[in-house]
Amino acid sequence: MSKRRLAREYALQTLYFSDTGKLSTDDSSLFANNFFHNLDEETFAFCKDLVVGANTHIKEIDKIISSKAANWSLERMSAVDRAILRMASYELVFSQDNAPVPAIIDEAIELAKKYSTENSGKFINGLLDQIKKERKNGKAAGN
Repeated sequence: MSKRRLAREYALQTLYFSDTGKLSTDDSSLFANNFFHNLDEETFAFCKDLVVGANTHIKEIDKIISSKAANWSLERMSAVDRAILRMASYELVFSQDNAPVPAIIDEAIELAKKYSTENSGKFINGLLDQIKKERKNGKAAGN
């Protein structure tokens, strides 16, 4: 498993715990600091950026997801799918990392297949395909 995939898995876990109320968003950075210390410095920094970035931009991210999710409210989505969508949307729209769009979407689909339902990969792919248009000229929108 690549270091970036591992970072995304850890970030997904943290965002899931935040979303389900098992961890407050204020504590999620602390959670990452305490539990993911076995990651090397670069991988940990990427994981922490995903968690802090998704939580920092959660209102804007949720608006973007809601605007693209026809006939689906955020509340109706599974907590795992919401966490994956929030993390990938942060990467697509707000992150300074500028990872390749296909890599971000592929990683999100793989996480959905591993941790969510049989149909989640297609659902995540469809939404992220629409959300990727928020990225302007290879630069994150709003930055």
